[in-house]
Amino acid sequence: MPKRVYSSLCFETHPSIYSFASIAGQKEGEGPMRNYFDQIQQDASFGEKNWEKAESRLQSETFQLALQKARLKPFDIDCMVAGDLINQCTGSSFAVRETKIPFLGVYGACSTMAESLLLAGMLVDGGYSFRTAAVTSSHFSTAERQFRFPLSYGGQRTPTSQWTCTASGAAIVSSEGGAPYLMGGCIGKINDLGVTDSTNMGAAMAPAAADTIQRYLGDTKTCPEDYDAIVTGDLGNIGSPLLIDLLLKQNVDISRVHQDCGSLMFDEQQQDTHAGGSGCGCSASILCGYFLPKLQNNEFKKILFAATGALLSAMSPQQGESIPGICHLVEIRSEEGLHS
Repeated sequence: MPKRVYSSLCFETHPSIYSFASIAGQKEGEGPMRNYFDQIQQDASFGEKNWEKAESRLQSETFQLALQKARLKPFDIDCMVAGDLINQCTGSSFAVRETKIPFLGVYGACSTMAESLLLAGMLVDGGYSFRTAAVTSSHFSTAERQFRFPLSYGGQRTPTSQWTCTASGAAIVSSEGGAPYLMGGCIGKINDLGVTDSTNMGAAMAPAAADTIQRYLGDTKTCPEDYDAIVTGDLGNIGSPLLIDLLLKQNVDISRVHQDCGSLMFDEQQQDTHAGGSGCGCSASILCGYFLPKLQNNEFKKILFAATGALLSAMSPQQGESIPGICHLVEIRSEEGLHS
């Protein structure tokens, strides 16, 4: 059973991230991460007749690619933990329905990949599953339709707004296999400092990221310098400096090792994405395309992946509600023996 370290989790068996894959859309493929994705899809519709079907196709193809890389079939997977931004997580439900794999649908907004990996790690480490897949996706057009305005409306984007990425990441967590390894993590708490601007997600999510990172460092008695990278997603260009400032007030300086997937995804000068990238698929695709290969190749020894989510609905801002934030964290290492 997983060993509990205060409010954090320490996995006893160190499950392997056995296989992983990432697919990104055209705009994401034009950014700085272009060489790290397994595939870049030029057709945002993925050959489907609407955006929602396109996102399901995107997620399904990413999962299938992870299976192919591992030389596995759907029946080799005991459970899938997946989520997206569409109402009732239909993007994920429709993506997995033909596979007949036992399914746990989760919603953590942009924190969904870390949440999925935590749950997959618990299932495998606890002996309840031999292989569990963690999969997430997002699509620019489905998010715009649900949370903002139809694209044809031509609404003006604010400087603090972030661009929802058309992207997906999939990871197969296994009780057998090599690096990278899931060492443990921290389940996030709801943090809400009263931010009501739904176009400023970075400000809403930064307090949750600060809380989770500080709790995990305290529980494990580690410091930022013990990690090659502390990766957030997706605070973007507004939320990232806020996170650093919030932690500095607690005498924790992550500035030298902090990287944010929302800031990494796009070129701030060349691409008109304002405050950076967001969406479930942003951090998932960069984790699976950029960070996990570096751990697998031993370029990085250990990282913290702390994905953040803004837990609003399309209706809650209209009702005057503030935006609750959440941040789930997993520690991933290149070697099992690197204990803190």
